[in-house]
Amino acid sequence: MGLRTFANRWRRRLWHAVFFRILFGERSAGVDLPGTRISPSTVIEHEDRLHLADDVFIGHFNYIEASAGVRIGRGTQVTNFVSIVSHSTHRAVRVAAGLSGAALEDAVIRAPIAIGERCFIGPHSTIEAGTVLGHGTLVASHSRVRGQFADFAVLAGSPAGVVGDTREADARWLQAHPALQADYQRWLALHAGEGGA
Repeated sequence: MGLRTFANRWRRRLWHAVFFRILFGERSAGVDLPGTRISPSTVIEHEDRLHLADDVFIGHFNYIEASAGVRIGRGTQVTNFVSIVSHSTHRAVRVAAGLSGAALEDAVIRAPIAIGERCFIGPHSTIEAGTVLGHGTLVASHSRVRGQFADFAVLAGSPAGVVGDTREADARWLQAHPALQADYQRWLALHAGEGGA
């Protein structure tokens, strides 16, 4: 093995160990979150308006823009390459720039986002301004999500729509793992009738 190969291998290992290691322990809204992990490669704008519960996992290369407020519930997993944006200028760039004479801010879409407990956001998905995801929601990879969705929805597509209910898959899995049934039922009962995040 050549010196260059050896140096490159160790450089990658060192960079990974120092810069891309996800560690437990964050702080949000003045509260310590010992079980929450955020990758150092995730970009967060307006971090003071991002409110996290504990046990949240936010993986590599995500973008969270929280200017209008973003809440992420306990135990939620945001995988990799996900965008969560509480404002959008997609309309403003067309209608406000000299076309209508309107001020840019009048054409900006700006609304808070609420993501419930124990949700799963698949890779390469976008959660848009004003979205509310109920507890236990699963967002399939490559989905573009806008709107309000009830607890336990399975969402897929661009734009995303409801394609299933996570409790159906959970029931099949719990049959094979009955020791987890009691905890799961307690969690379901805790959120019965809430109808969203």
